[in-house]
Amino acid sequence: MGLEILGRKLGMAQIFTESGERVPVTVISTGPCIVVQKKTEERDGYTAVQLGFEERKPKHTTRAQAGHFSKHNVSPKRFVYEVRLSAEEADALETGQEVGCETFDGVAKVDITGVSKGRGFTGVIKRWNFNTPRQTHGTHEAFRHGGAMGAGTYPGRIIKGKKMAGQYGNARVTTLGLRVEKLDAEQGLLFVRGSVAGPTQGLVRVVASTR
Repeated sequence: MGLEILGRKLGMAQIFTESGERVPVTVISTGPCIVVQKKTEERDGYTAVQLGFEERKPKHTTRAQAGHFSKHNVSPKRFVYEVRLSAEEADALETGQEVGCETFDGVAKVDITGVSKGRGFTGVIKRWNFNTPRQTHGTHEAFRHGGAMGAGTYPGRIIKGKKMAGQYGNARVTTLGLRVEKLDAEQGLLFVRGSVAGPTQGLVRVVASTR
């Protein structure tokens, strides 16, 4: 278990290491996240903390939400999520405390979860990287088709899980073991090697990797 921080994907860039190696990185603006509520084993049956991310105008907050934030002396937040923690990890946090990218100070690798770009309904070539059939020697009406779907008389149906056309993207994707190349606690920026799923300004969740 570990504390997950919400952030925004700012885009990709490149940095140079001390040896002169050019490294592609994804820049993530993490936090600050506010501890809204703590849950305990005695009262709730499990140990966790509820975190809030980004400010929200009171006029856009429901009465139930406003009452919840007011009860814990926290301003309304746009996103509220819960993170399971051990009792020791939860004891180190207090209601109203700010947590940000300094959480990953000294962490070598992180796991990042985002929602991939939605591409709508696509065919098998774009969705599954099928090869395009040759467009000569009598081929017609099937230039971007997937070929035969079934398996003959038996079992007489299309097997579940067959790669076919359909919705592509707009799915939750977790990238494991991304190396932390740079940490700017003052600006709240995290630089990780490689790409992260999602569009620019997309919401991501960052947690220290166990891999």
